[in-house]
Amino acid sequence: MREIRTFELEPREPVSAWRASQPLVLNVMAGQVWLTVDGDAEDYWLDAGESFELPRNALAWVSAGQSGTRLAVRIASGSVHAPVTSTAAARAWSTGRAAVRSWMPRWLQAI
Repeated sequence: MREIRTFELEPREPVSAWRASQPLVLNVMAGQVWLTVDGDAEDYWLDAGESFELPRNALAWVSAGQSGTRLAVRIASGSVHAPVTSTAAARAWSTGRAAVRSWMPRWLQAI
């Protein structure tokens, strides 16, 4: 059995900082997600149906696109290497990084 958490982000919500205490997979179920990972020079826009793997201890900044988003987060099975996306193109987004989520589950620790 595995646990899958679903999150809904509104378009005007502040950017959230997530620290993956375990390797995680983010699957975009609806809408669009902006994602950047500390130490990675790229920003990623993920559309519905796309996914992204976060390695253990990765610090990710996550925000919704213009119409909001719904994403599922699960613990990755097997080993996780460098973050990969299915077909997501890296697109720049200049916005402040703020707001921390304290209600995240223990395996997806907010900082």
